[in-house]
Amino acid sequence: MIRNVIIGLLAVAVIATGYWGFQEQQQSQILTVQAENGYQRAFHELAYHIDQIEDQLGATMAMNTRRQLTPSLAEVWRLTSLASEEIGQLPLGIVDLSKTEEFLHHLGTFSYKTSIRDLDKEPLTDEEYEKLEKFHDYSKTIKNDLRKTQAMTLKKDMRWLDLNKEFQAQDEPLDNAIVDGFRTMDEHVKGASEVEWGPGMVIRNDHEKKLEKRLEKRKITEEEAKEIALSYVDMEQATDVIVSETGDGLDMYSVIIDDPERQAHYYLDMTQQGGHPIWFLQERQINEQNISLNEASNKAQEFLEEHDKENMQLVDSKQYDSIGVFEFVYLEDNVRVYPDTIKVEVALDEGDIIGYEAMSYLVNHHDRDLEEPELTADEARERLNPRLEVMEDHIALIQNDLGEEVLCYEFFGVINDETYRIYINAEDGEEEKVEKMQEAEPVYDFD
Repeated sequence: MIRNVIIGLLAVAVIATGYWGFQEQQQSQILTVQAENGYQRAFHELAYHIDQIEDQLGATMAMNTRRQLTPSLAEVWRLTSLASEEIGQLPLGIVDLSKTEEFLHHLGTFSYKTSIRDLDKEPLTDEEYEKLEKFHDYSKTIKNDLRKTQAMTLKKDMRWLDLNKEFQAQDEPLDNAIVDGFRTMDEHVKGASEVEWGPGMVIRNDHEKKLEKRLEKRKITEEEAKEIALSYVDMEQATDVIVSETGDGLDMYSVIIDDPERQAHYYLDMTQQGGHPIWFLQERQINEQNISLNEASNKAQEFLEEHDKENMQLVDSKQYDSIGVFEFVYLEDNVRVYPDTIKVEVALDEGDIIGYEAMSYLVNHHDRDLEEPELTADEARERLNPRLEVMEDHIALIQNDLGEEVLCYEFFGVINDETYRIYINAEDGEEEKVEKMQEAEPVYDFD
C-alpha cells in the first residue's frame, strides 16, 4: 500500500515537473517571438520610412509655394525622426552606422528649421535647393541599399536573433547578409561627411563635438585604458586584451577582452581624454532566466554607483528573452534630467552586466542651475486632453526639437487603453512633446 502511495506521489511529482518545464519553455518561446517581432517591425518600417523620405524630398524640390513647402518639409522631419528611432531599435551594436545616423540627424535638423521659417519672407536660397538635391541623392542611395537587404532577408527567411548567435560563434569578421547590407549602406553614405551643409561647417557627429569640450585635457595611456576596461567588465586581470586607437572623429580607445572562463568576449570604447567608457558589450551564450527583472534592476543600479554614476533613477525597464534592459536618468533636486541618460543591460541567468551605453550622459551631464517652475502641477494638468486618465506625474528636464533644455511636467496617462507620455512646459503651459508608449509585440498561436 505504502509502495503504491509512493509511486503515485512520484508520478504526480514527475508530471508537475514536466508541466513546469513546459510552461518555462513556452514562456521563453513567447519572449523570443516578441523580440524577433519587434526587430522585424522596426526593420521593415525603417525601409518604408526611408522610401517615404526619398519620395517627399523629390516632391519638395518641385514645389514653389510656402503653402506646400512648409508642410512637406515638416513631413520630412517627422519621417526622419521615425527612421532614426527605428535604427536605434535594431540589434546592430556590432555594425557602425554613425554616417547614416549623422546623415539623418542633419536632414532632420535642416527640414525642421526650414519648415518653421517664414518662407514668404525668407524663401529657399539656391544653396538650400542644392542641399535638398544632395539630401535627395543620398536618401535614394540608402533606400536602394535597404531594399536589397530587405529582399535578401525575405528570400532567405533570416532572423534578427540569429545575428547574436552567429556573432558569438564567429572567429573571423561576421559574414551575414543583414550586417553586410547595413555596412554597405553606411559606406555609401560616407561621402555625405565631405559635403558642406552650412557656411564653413562639415558634417560631424554633434555628440562627439560636445563631448570633446566637456572632457579633461589629459589623455590616458593604453595601459590605463586596459585597467579601466577590466574594472567595467568585473575582471581583475586578463591575458588576452587588445587596445587600439580609433580612426576618424573623437580620439578613443577600442578594447577587446577575451574571457575563456566565462566563454565570453567584451567590446568597449572609451575616450582617450579622461578615460570615460562610452559603451561596452559582453558577447556570450545567455541561458535560462534565474533572477527577476527587479533583482536585475538593483544590480544595474549598484553597477552605476560603483562607477561613480550617482543619483541615477530608473525610468524604464524591458525584458527581451533572458536579458533585462534598464534606462536611468540623472535626478537633480527631484527633477528627472532626461538628457543625462544611461542604459544598462543585465543577463537574467547570472545577473552580470552585459551592456552599457552612456554617450548621452557624458555629452550632457554638467552642473545646472534649475529654475523653479512657473506653473504648478495642477495648472499644467489643466492643459492636458480632458479624456486623458493621468496615472502619474513628475517634474522633468527634456530637450525640445531645437535641442534646447526645457523644464516640463511629465504626465503618464491612458486614452482608449493606450498609454501616453506628455510633456507640458512648466513655464508657459505649452505642449512640448507627446509620445505613445511602446507595447509588447503580440504573439499569435495558430496551433
